[in-house]
Amino acid sequence: MKKNELKKQIIEAIHACQEKKAEELTVLELDQASGAFTDFFVVCTGTNPRQVQAISDEVELRLKRAGHYPNSIEGYKQAEWVLIDYVDFVVHVFSETARKYYDLERLWKSAKKVELKDLMAKPRKRVATKTVAKKRA
Repeated sequence: MKKNELKKQIIEAIHACQEKKAEELTVLELDQASGAFTDFFVVCTGTNPRQVQAISDEVELRLKRAGHYPNSIEGYKQAEWVLIDYVDFVVHVFSETARKYYDLERLWKSAKKVELKDLMAKPRKRVATKTVAKKRA
């Protein structure tokens, strides 16, 4: 998948998490040398089982509207740790307790933490510089 398309999908997932008031939102870019099975993790926390499910539902809904369907979804009924696998990235929606227990940021410490502002910033357009010839008088 093209990097721009992947970035758009991740941004859509982030917006879905934010709309449902997810907490501690983090994006990790995984190091392929570490044996990672995906490129990115989107990790967030819900304060109760209903919110965990609502966040998961919103991520799935928004990405389906954009034509992207998850490869698999795990943990939805228990709502402690919902994993939504989009192959090139995985969304993890945790309860507060599960997030502390599994601590993905520590487990995948070789991953680069991506700043949300950098990920969501629009790329700058290159401006061609014009050479202005000076008139000779």
